[in-house]
Amino acid sequence: MLTFVEGNKEMRHIRSAISDANGASKKGMVLPFTPLAMSFDNMNYFVDMPGEMREQGVTDTRLQLLRDVTGAFRPGVLTALMGVSGAGKTTLMDVLAGRKTGGYIEGDIRISGFPKKQATFARISGYCEQTDIHSPTITVHESLIYSAFLRLSKEVSKEDKMLFVSEVMELVELDNIKDAIVGLPGVTGLSTEQRKRLTIAVELVANPSIIFMDEPTSGLDARAAAIVMRAVRNTVDTGRTVVCTIHQPSIDIFESFDELLLLKRGGQVIYSGPLGRHSQQIIDYFEAVNGVPKIPEKYNPATWMLEVSSGAAEMRLGIDFAEHFSASSLHQRNKALVKELSIPPPGATDLHFETQYAQSSWGQFKSCIWKMWWSYWRNPDYNLVRFCFTLLCALMVGTLFWKIGNKK
Repeated sequence: MLTFVEGNKEMRHIRSAISDANGASKKGMVLPFTPLAMSFDNMNYFVDMPGEMREQGVTDTRLQLLRDVTGAFRPGVLTALMGVSGAGKTTLMDVLAGRKTGGYIEGDIRISGFPKKQATFARISGYCEQTDIHSPTITVHESLIYSAFLRLSKEVSKEDKMLFVSEVMELVELDNIKDAIVGLPGVTGLSTEQRKRLTIAVELVANPSIIFMDEPTSGLDARAAAIVMRAVRNTVDTGRTVVCTIHQPSIDIFESFDELLLLKRGGQVIYSGPLGRHSQQIIDYFEAVNGVPKIPEKYNPATWMLEVSSGAAEMRLGIDFAEHFSASSLHQRNKALVKELSIPPPGATDLHFETQYAQSSWGQFKSCIWKMWWSYWRNPDYNLVRFCFTLLCALMVGTLFWKIGNKK
């Protein structure tokens, strides 16, 4: 696991981790991948001012959702994006992942030192949405096979793809239910926690270097959340870069992360750095602020952190935590880290792919036909209704227009 230290010593840690990920035998690494760091500097995001706010007298034409956000995500480090509702956690992740199609984005995003290009970035990244969407009539194993054969390079042999699918199932602990039908959420098939792990596995079989996860523990009880976070931790231990948005985590879930990027309402950073053992580093950071009360014994550090940095707490203390962080030595170390990660390592080359998609049009067609075949085969009721409906429509239309062409 990487640690957050100053200067060149940290860069040696990062590069040694990348070297280990290339050379060592780790779980879920049947297929090679290139560990990549993502750095972003002074990210701003605007949208057009909503009509309701203009009617209330707001004269600005644009609404700013992110303000001068700077940070870095690194291989083998599990990073949490946190903040109160409306702080911009998911917005920041969507902007970095290239999923925002509207609005105005400013700032510099780099992948291991090279400017980010969305066309190539999409090939080396994965995104696990908060809502788990899967085909209900195919099995867990078939879901992963479909994703692997659609998204892995055509240079990878069929045997290697199947072996990699098996490794991923073992990594996220789905091998014991691989033949279970996915089913409908809350009705049949997999539980919510199993669906969440399937969502992670579907992205993992594409062999990405960077994975974004939008609230992977949302809606889960403590036991289910712990199982999902164990799968996330296993993913990080393969040497990949993993970023999660998280909302009101338990103590155990919160302390399973390595680093934290904390936002306040308005999209401003108020903490970016390591958590430390038992969250001690972030506790020390906020307790050092004049007027901030000490954390109660056995109190959840995540809950305490959000309470002492809330808007009401800022008004009471007469402090802007965003400005306080900007003036801190931790912010300066972050800026130095981002600056160093913005320079490509010696001998590195920018990402490049010969084709836009991993598979040819024929390969995509075959994968989709294979999936739809099993989907329809296992749904006879639907097929019967379609057959009867088609037959009735044919009889009705044929009767209405019977021999109508023979009339003069």
